[in-house]
Amino acid sequence: MTDLRQHVADRIAEALGVSTEAEKAAIQLTPPKNRAHGDVALGMFQLAKMRGIAPPALAEELCAKLGDGDAVIESVQTAGPFVNIRYRRAALAEQMVGGVLTDAAPFGPATPSGRTIVIDFSSPNIAKPFHMGHLRSTVIGASLCRIHRHVGDTVHGVNHLGDWGMPFAKMMTAWMRFGDEAELKKAPMRHMFDLYVRYGQEVKQHPELDAEAAAHFKALESGEDNEERRMWQFLRDESLKAFQGPYDRLRVTFDHMTGESFYEDKMEPAMERVSVAGVLEIDDGAEVVKLEELGIKVPCILRKTDGTTLYHTRDLAAAFYRDQTFQPDRILYVVGAEQRLHFEQLKGVLKRMGEALADKIEHVPFGLILARNEESGKWEKFASRGGNAIFLDEVLDEAVGQVRRIIADKNPDLPDADAVAEQVGVGAIVFNDLKNSRIKDVKFDWEQMLNFDGETGPYVQYAVARLASILEKSGVDLDATTALLEGVDWEHLADADEVLLTMAEFGPAVQRAAEQSEPSVITNLMIQLAGSIHAYLKEHHVLRAEPEVRAARLALVGAARRLLQTGLGLIGVAAPDSM
Repeated sequence: MTDLRQHVADRIAEALGVSTEAEKAAIQLTPPKNRAHGDVALGMFQLAKMRGIAPPALAEELCAKLGDGDAVIESVQTAGPFVNIRYRRAALAEQMVGGVLTDAAPFGPATPSGRTIVIDFSSPNIAKPFHMGHLRSTVIGASLCRIHRHVGDTVHGVNHLGDWGMPFAKMMTAWMRFGDEAELKKAPMRHMFDLYVRYGQEVKQHPELDAEAAAHFKALESGEDNEERRMWQFLRDESLKAFQGPYDRLRVTFDHMTGESFYEDKMEPAMERVSVAGVLEIDDGAEVVKLEELGIKVPCILRKTDGTTLYHTRDLAAAFYRDQTFQPDRILYVVGAEQRLHFEQLKGVLKRMGEALADKIEHVPFGLILARNEESGKWEKFASRGGNAIFLDEVLDEAVGQVRRIIADKNPDLPDADAVAEQVGVGAIVFNDLKNSRIKDVKFDWEQMLNFDGETGPYVQYAVARLASILEKSGVDLDATTALLEGVDWEHLADADEVLLTMAEFGPAVQRAAEQSEPSVITNLMIQLAGSIHAYLKEHHVLRAEPEVRAARLALVGAARRLLQTGLGLIGVAAPDSM
């Protein structure tokens, strides 16, 4: 099967006598801003600069050499420094529809790339319920794992649990002071959260609680079999059980559940490595690395005056371990934008040490998730310190309940209605989170998220269900849609430009999402594809068309359904065949 874009790039290289890697890299084909001008365009600026020619002159030269095109290229036109190229519609339809239905790359998984990516994501703190503050890191990170696997990368998805350090020590202190064993046995996570909130309130009046917590943490780090260690193990086990529910509902899995505690015996070797590098200093009793020469005014503290470790100590040990164990090309940390300084310091320490590892580390920041304050009307950050956390399971249940009511009203006889409500309700929340650039704040708006007519998860899922219904009515086996390719005359899809050209952007979109750590590129392409197939079906009958036309349109319908399923799958959203 011909790769149309690669075919065009090869023809351009041949026509212009391109031989160097630099010139080949300058052949970047992208859709023109105005689709009426062509299907792909090439700006001649880079090539012209390399050859010392005016871009419009080189564009005219290329247009003349490509001439009347070939079996793939229908026309070539210039527009100043740009060359606009239009595909032959039969070739476009055959590659898009055939490629999707046979799972050929880029629509299906690519061959192994040889790259290895470590992705650190989700990372909730133990002894606290899984709340809305964990959602973004979890769904962004899980999506990036799927995207990188799709482009052929080897991926290690890591859940770096917050199961060590002062936050846990504060929880331990709260339990010892205010805990109720009966409540703990009845609902461990809920009770521990209540204690966490109480600690935050009590410490304002009794600041000595923080010193008590520090003492408990020191006892935990001693490595002895003491009360702190036993409580840590119990709460870690209970937390993992509790977290699995939300992870299952969000369709999230991990390759490694190595939290901060995993590095307990690796922190001392990491500190020794920093010391040997000659960058560790004593500052007011603490062990620090100063980073002013890198433009970072705040020193990175690696060990406090009482000898206990910090996040940075464990992150440094984790970075060394991951580099040695996985030999990655990139290590992505999917962590909120408010932690920017933390990762600047981590990279700064590695740079001062002369470690090449510094260049592999990438902070993948994201914005906040906001809830509407009904009293003020303002959008505010979800928070737990004041006791007003919104637990994720409760939010997912509410979304599913709202969808179930919609189904009862609009399609009361729908089979497996509860399962569909789960897929659509949870999918709406995930899709809403991944719809916009990750660095932007996300507004949690029920009415907008569950709208079946807007740029939402339910809108795209409905497109899948509509396409499945057409195929089922035609007698097509939904699990054997490759049969749709038999004997198709691709000329009958000359009127499906928008659908086909949107499909053509799938490969570049997935590559861009992987390179930029930006799942919204795929989410927005799925919105475009759903919109283009809805518009096509509004103007073109499928089941009532003439036999040859019907066959071609059914193949298009099958391919659109398949690609929507693939795209939704990459972002972790289910694609039910009925709604």
